[in-house]
Amino acid sequence: MGDSYIILKTTALKNGSLRHDIHYWIGKDTSQDESGTAAILTVELDAALGGRAVQYREIQGNETDKFLSYFRPCIMPQPGGVASGFKHVEVNEQEHETRLYVPFARSSLNHDDIFILDTKSKIFQFNGSNSSIQERAKALEVVQYIKDTFHEGKCEVAAVEDGRLMADAEAGEFWGFFGGFAPLPRRAPVEDNEKYEETVFKLLCFNQGKLEPINYESLLHELLKTNKTTSLQERKSASEAAEKLLSDDNRTKTHVIKVIEGFETVMFKSKFKEWPQTPDLKLSSEDGRGKVAALLKRQGLNVKGLMKAAPAKEEPQAYIDCTGSLQVWRINDKDKILLPSADQSKFYTGDCYIFQYMYPGDDKEECLIGSWFGKKSIEEDRVTAISLASKMVESAKFQAVQTRLYEGKEPIQFFVIFQSFQVFKGGLSSGYKKFIAENGIDDDTYLEDGLALFRIQGSGPENMQAIQVDAAASSLNSSYSYILHDGNTVFTWTGNLTTSLDQEVVERQLDIIKPNSQSRSQKEGSETDQFWSLLGGKSEYPSQKIGRANESDPHLFSCILPKGNLKIKEIYHFTQDDLMTEDVFILDCHSDIFVWVGQQVDVKVRLQALDIGEKFVKLDFLMENLSSETPIFVIMEGSEPTFFTRFFTWDSAKSLMHGNSYQRKLSIVKGGGSPALDKPKRRTPAYSGRSTVQDKSQRSRSMSFSPERVRVRGRSPAFTALAANFESANSRNLSTPPPVVKKLYPKSATPDSSSAPSKSSATASLTGSFDRPKSVKDGSELEKPKQEEDAKEGINTMTSRVESLTINEDVKENEPEDDEGLPVYPYDRLITTAADPVTEIDVTRRETYLSSAEFKDKFGMTKEAFSKLPKWKQNRMKIALQLF
Repeated sequence: MGDSYIILKTTALKNGSLRHDIHYWIGKDTSQDESGTAAILTVELDAALGGRAVQYREIQGNETDKFLSYFRPCIMPQPGGVASGFKHVEVNEQEHETRLYVPFARSSLNHDDIFILDTKSKIFQFNGSNSSIQERAKALEVVQYIKDTFHEGKCEVAAVEDGRLMADAEAGEFWGFFGGFAPLPRRAPVEDNEKYEETVFKLLCFNQGKLEPINYESLLHELLKTNKTTSLQERKSASEAAEKLLSDDNRTKTHVIKVIEGFETVMFKSKFKEWPQTPDLKLSSEDGRGKVAALLKRQGLNVKGLMKAAPAKEEPQAYIDCTGSLQVWRINDKDKILLPSADQSKFYTGDCYIFQYMYPGDDKEECLIGSWFGKKSIEEDRVTAISLASKMVESAKFQAVQTRLYEGKEPIQFFVIFQSFQVFKGGLSSGYKKFIAENGIDDDTYLEDGLALFRIQGSGPENMQAIQVDAAASSLNSSYSYILHDGNTVFTWTGNLTTSLDQEVVERQLDIIKPNSQSRSQKEGSETDQFWSLLGGKSEYPSQKIGRANESDPHLFSCILPKGNLKIKEIYHFTQDDLMTEDVFILDCHSDIFVWVGQQVDVKVRLQALDIGEKFVKLDFLMENLSSETPIFVIMEGSEPTFFTRFFTWDSAKSLMHGNSYQRKLSIVKGGGSPALDKPKRRTPAYSGRSTVQDKSQRSRSMSFSPERVRVRGRSPAFTALAANFESANSRNLSTPPPVVKKLYPKSATPDSSSAPSKSSATASLTGSFDRPKSVKDGSELEKPKQEEDAKEGINTMTSRVESLTINEDVKENEPEDDEGLPVYPYDRLITTAADPVTEIDVTRRETYLSSAEFKDKFGMTKEAFSKLPKWKQNRMKIALQLF
C-alpha cells in the first residue's frame, strides 16, 4: 500500500502484431513524489517499446476492470512498503489474524454488498440482501482463493444470508464476531439512473508546457491535431500536467488513460461524435518482440522463447463434424416446403431457407438450426424463416444452436455442412414472384437451357460453391474458375491465379450444373471468340480474390436489457467461469457473433436472443465496422458446440451442473458438497435407437449424379463404379465423392492461450466430481428426416428426452446406495422451485434427502424399491415431483 508498481501486459494478436498495455498502480499510502515518478517511468517504458502502448493510471481501490483481470480472482494489497521506508508488517505464522478485508466493524456491513470474514477455522461470506446471485458467485471465487492460499484448502466455509437471525447456527457464529446481532441501517433509495445529467467533456491541448482548453460545439475527430509529432519530453510533461490537474481538483479516483494516434482505445474513440474508419496500424511482432526482449534482458531476466516467430496464418477450420444428417426447407407463402435430397444444396438468391443439421458431438448428438437469406429475398419471407426456425428451436427445448445467415456472409461451418453448394439467380417463392411482378422487375430466375455464368470457389471437395453471376466479362476474376453455358454449349474458364485444386472443383461442379454436356476449356488469355460473344464482348475485370471477414481476437461481453435497451460490459481475459447461468453473454470475434444464454435466463429473454445479437451488431461496440449481415449464433448453456468452446479452456461438466451459479460454486467451495458428489458418475452412452444420425460405419456422402449417367469428362469407369456403390436411397444427396469418415476439427482443440483460466488444484478436483451424464438431443423434439416419420409417437417430449438420456445405462448401477449420514430435509425445500432451497446437497439426488416416511408418501414406495427401478423410470417420477 505504500508503494507504486508498473505492470506491462503484452498480448500477441491474431493479425501477427503485439499490443502493449502499461499500468502504473499507486498504493493509497504512496508518496506524491513516488506516484509522479511511476507516471514518468511509464512513459519511458512505452518509448522503449516503440511508443505504441496504452497507459493506465490505477489507484488502489479504484482500479480498471482490465487491470483487475490480470490478478484473478482479486488483489489483496498488503500494509507497509518496500522502497518508501514504510515499516513492514510482520506476520506471525503461528497465529491466524481474523480479517474482514475492510475496517473490522459492524458499520462496514450493509445490505448492498458482500463481505468475507476470514477466521482461523472458518471463512464466512456475508451476502447483503440486495446483492445479486452473480455477485455472490463471484465472491465465492475469492473465498476459494483465501481458502487455498491461507488455509491450505483445509477450512470450513459458511454462507450467511442477510436477514437470517440467530436461529441459523452459522449466522449466529458470524454475528458473534461483532458482539451479537443488530439490524443494519437501510440506505436512502438511489434516484433512477435515467435521470443523471449528461457528462460534460472538456478537451484541453498541452502546448508549450501549458494546458489550453479548446472550445467546441461538438466533439469531433478533426479537433485533434494529427500532423504533430510529440517528443518524449513532451509526453512526460503532459503526463505530469495530467497528474497536477487531478491533484488541483482533488480528483483522487479518476482514471488517466494515455493513447497515441492510430492505437486509440474504443473508450476514447466512443467519446467523439464520429470517428473515421482508418486502417489499423500495427507494430510488427518481430520488432515488438525485439524491444521487449532487450528491455527485459537489461533487467537480468530470462528472455528465452520470447523471440519465437509468430505462427503462420492458417485456413479457417469448421470445428464441426461433417458426417451428420441434413434437411432443408424453402420458405413459401408463410410456410416451409421440405426439399428433396437432390435439391437441398440448390438455393436461389430471391428465396429464404431453413436448414437443420444433426451430427455426432464428442459424446452426444448435436443440432444446428439455421435460416439463410438470399440477397434479393423479400422481408416477409425473412421474417417467416426466422419465426419458423425459432419455433423449431423452442420445440427442441432450446437445446439446438440457432443461426441467422446472409448470402455471401456464410461461415465455414455452413459450407462444410453442405459440402457442395449452389446459388442460382432469381427465386421460386410466391412472395418473390409477386414482388418482382408488382415492381416491374424482369424475372431472371435460372433456366437450365438458358445463358448462365457461375463463379466456382472453395477449398476442396468438402467445401465448394458455384455462385451464379451476371453473364458478362466484368464478372470474371483471375483468382477463380468459371462455368459458362448457353443451352448445351458449355465452357469452363480458369483464371491465371487459380490452382489445380480450383480446376478439380470446377469438374465436380459440372457434375451438378451440366452433368451430361461436353465442355470446352478456356484459359485466361487464350479464349475463343465464341466465349467472348456469349459474355457480350471483352471488358476489364478484377484479379484479386473476394475478401471475407477475418476472425479477430475474441471479446466477451455481459448483457443486460433495461427497458429493452441493450447495455453491455466487456469481460477481459475471460474464462468459462465468467459465463453465469443467470445471464446472456456475447462473444464477438468479428467474423461471427455468438449469443450464449444461461439455463436460468427467463424464457422471454431466451426468445429474444437473436434480437439481442442483432442489436449488438448494430451497436458495433468495438467500432470495428461490423457488417449488419455478420453471422449470428444463439447457443444455450449445456449445448455448446465445439466451434464455440474452442475460444475457452472448456469443461463440459460445468455447463451440465444444476442450480444457479451461486449454488454451483458454493457446492465446490464447501469441499464437494455431499459424499455422493465424490462418487464418480458413469457417462451415459448415446442412445442410438432414436438418433437421426447414422452409425459412423454407415455414414457416407453420396453424389448427385446417377450411376447410369453417361460420363463424358475426366472420370474413369472405375471412379463411376465406385460412386455407384455409395448411392443410397436414404443417404444425403451431395455432389461430393464420399470422403473418409472424419471430423474436421481436432479432438482436443487448442484454446486461445489468452483466455486460459488458472484453476486451483482444489477447485479442479472438486469440479471433476460433477462429471455428469451427458444429455442426448432426442430427434423426436426436432424435425424428423423422412425415413424416421414412422417412429414412435405420443411420448411426452420431456419424458422421452430423459429416457433417451438413461435407457442404455446398466441396470446394475441402480443398486441401493448407502445414504447413512445424509441430512434430512423437508420436501418443500428440496424441490427445484423451492422458495427457500437447500444449498448443501447433491442436486442430482434430491430424493435421497427425504425422510423414509416422506419418501414413501411422495413416491408410493420405499427408497429400496425405488432404487431397483430403471434409471429412466426413476427420472420420470422425479420430474413429476419436481425433484429432477
